[in-house]
Amino acid sequence: MKKVIRKSLLVLLPVLLMTANSAGMASSVPASAQKKSAESTAAQSQVDKAASAKASDKRKQISEEAIAAIAQTENALKALDQGKTDEAIKDLEVVTGKLELILARDPKLALVPVDVSMITYDLYADVNTVKDVIKEAKEALDDGKVQEARKLVSSLASEVVISTTSIPLATYPDAIKAISPLLDKGETEKAKAALQAALDTLVVTTEVVPLPLLRSQYLLAAAEKLAEKDKRSDEENAQLDKLLKAADSELQMAEVLGYGSKEDFKPLHEQIAQIKDKASGGNSGKGWFDKLKKQLSDLF
Repeated sequence: MKKVIRKSLLVLLPVLLMTANSAGMASSVPASAQKKSAESTAAQSQVDKAASAKASDKRKQISEEAIAAIAQTENALKALDQGKTDEAIKDLEVVTGKLELILARDPKLALVPVDVSMITYDLYADVNTVKDVIKEAKEALDDGKVQEARKLVSSLASEVVISTTSIPLATYPDAIKAISPLLDKGETEKAKAALQAALDTLVVTTEVVPLPLLRSQYLLAAAEKLAEKDKRSDEENAQLDKLLKAADSELQMAEVLGYGSKEDFKPLHEQIAQIKDKASGGNSGKGWFDKLKKQLSDLF
């Protein structure tokens, strides 16, 4: 099993449009993907780096011994398919040795990662469009058109999903050790079934990072620098206003997509409104964003 990050991008609206047109539904879906604000687009490179860094941190936890253990388990299964019992037994001995080495280093370790993948789903639509799609999905459900509603809401996501595949050390080593006695008895088919069952016990855990919330963090960080600057130019004041609006818009998108409740987002919107008032007329100051950053950090 290789240590790789697989990244793909889902552009929602063209996909949703195609689905909607083929089903004769969702008239509110625009004819093409809607553009993000210039400020959100500018923050995207930082968002991509942050998401990649998260995946990279998890990838560093991958164990070479664990990867080898899975590879040798698969080799043993292939050997049994080819009638090479002795070769399979040698492979299983290697697997056991690798797992014992892992446990010797950390006896309390429950999961040892063997693979990390990352998939990015991004949403090219504004808040009103998403609300309209959700409304149509609800109407479809009310009319008993469950599959139409399912198609409409299935792609309503803006997030990075990082999945980690791990060996469960509480069960996998014992499952491997139980196979050799089966081979000694000549019960090859049972051994093959047990090997496949062991491979099927690999655990996949996922971490979901909402993109609108991540984008809002970087937008607010840029806005904070401007808000602290004395004697801002008219152009800088306009840019500060755009950054705050873009951050608020990203938070609205996160809210409508369900990455938190209205109660979670209400104080964030209120804080942004207060900062706008403080910054009006070119005023500057420090600490204006402290409470907002804490509230956002608590949210995800």
